[in-house]
Amino acid sequence: MSHPDIQVYGKKNPNLPFHPAVRAGDYVFVSGQVAKDEHGNMISGTIETETRAAIEALRRVLRAAGCDLDDVVKVTAYLEDARDFGRYNGVFKEFFPAGRLARTTMEARAAIHTKIEIECVAYKPLE
Repeated sequence: MSHPDIQVYGKKNPNLPFHPAVRAGDYVFVSGQVAKDEHGNMISGTIETETRAAIEALRRVLRAAGCDLDDVVKVTAYLEDARDFGRYNGVFKEFFPAGRLARTTMEARAAIHTKIEIECVAYKPLE
C-alpha cells in the first residue's frame, strides 16, 4: 500500500528494494551513498577522496529531491576503518562548515568495498 504523502527521488537500482531518497512531509531521508560519480561508477582512493565523492553523491540525491547540503539536519557515516576518522572529519568540515546538524559516525564495513558510506536526513518544508 502506498502512502499519498510519500515521494521517492533519484535513480533506483532495479535490483535493490529501496530508493535513493524518500520525502515524508517536510523531511527527506537519503539512503546510504558511497563514493560514486554522477554516472554511478565507483571511485576509490584515499579516505579524503572517497568522503568527498560520497558527499557529492549525497548532494546529487538531495538536489533531485529539491534540497541541498544546507538542508541536512542529521548525518550517519560508516567508516571501514575508525583510524580514518580525523581525515574524514577534515573533509566533512569542508562541506558542513557551520556544523548545524546532528551526526553519528561509526566503524562498519559496507556491503560493497568502500571506505565510507553516508546517509542523511534533510528538513525542507513543502511549499
